Amino acid sequence: MMLKPLACVALSAALLSACSVLPTSHEPIVFKEPTLSAPFYALNPFNYAAPSAFELDLKKAENGKNRLIVPATNSKTREISYAKSASSNQVDVTEIDDFLQMVEGKARHYPPRFTERQERKGFEQKLKQVNQQLEALTAKDNASFDVLIRAFKASVMARNLDLGSAYTTKSMNYAQRLQKLNKNDPELNFWFGFALSEGGGQREAISYLDKAMKAGVQEAYLSATNNYLAMEQKKNAVQTLKNYKLQYPQEANVADRLINEIEKKGRWNVWQVMNPTK
Repeated sequence: MMLKPLACVALSAALLSACSVLPTSHEPIVFKEPTLSAPFYALNPFNYAAPSAFELDLKKAENGKNRLIVPATNSKTREISYAKSASSNQVDVTEIDDFLQMVEGKARHYPPRFTERQERKGFEQKLKQVNQQLEALTAKDNASFDVLIRAFKASVMARNLDLGSAYTTKSMNYAQRLQKLNKNDPELNFWFGFALSEGGGQREAISYLDKAMKAGVQEAYLSATNNYLAMEQKKNAVQTLKNYKLQYPQEANVADRLINEIEKKGRWNVWQVMNPTK
């Protein structure tokens, strides 16, 4: 699996300020920005070899000269635009998207992958704040698809970080609202599929993960494999990985390794096999 480096860590100082150490002398306090550990999950689940959506959006925003702007209400599809600032009925999601990308690299699936306890605490604290910000925006019945999809992803990752059972209910509520707006969105089907699967709804997850695979979401194959393993359907899991290898020949070694693990050890979670250091 190819893991892409973080594209933007502008928020890391705010996220992880608890890691800074105060000097014991009377010298002026100098805070050193901590270095974030590498992401565990590829930042672009559609295509592991491609830049993330956030990186591409930043380029379209003319190297930071503009902000990433989405409609706040009355929009059933993605309508991101680039401007100096948000106007009425728009939302600046630049910092939100920056942070959500960083969290995805660590906590897109359960269990989350952190090497440092303080780093995880920083992410948890900031994710709570982002969820509150997005909840205020989604309180409107006509909240836009762009706002709801971000709230959905943030709540799924809050659930993965064990921030409270309420996030499970919220994430399912967001998913249902998104389905009413645009049930064919590939990212929505991918996230809804694996969120259902990892929450115990394996049978319900199948159709959504199938849609995501057909729509070209690379990681949907791995999530579908996990889903079949949770259902104790090893044959379907292995066949999904064989299809994955055919569709993404550059991932042949990963697929073969997973197939071997399943056939010999009965692994139920592909993420247990993955190791970003190898």
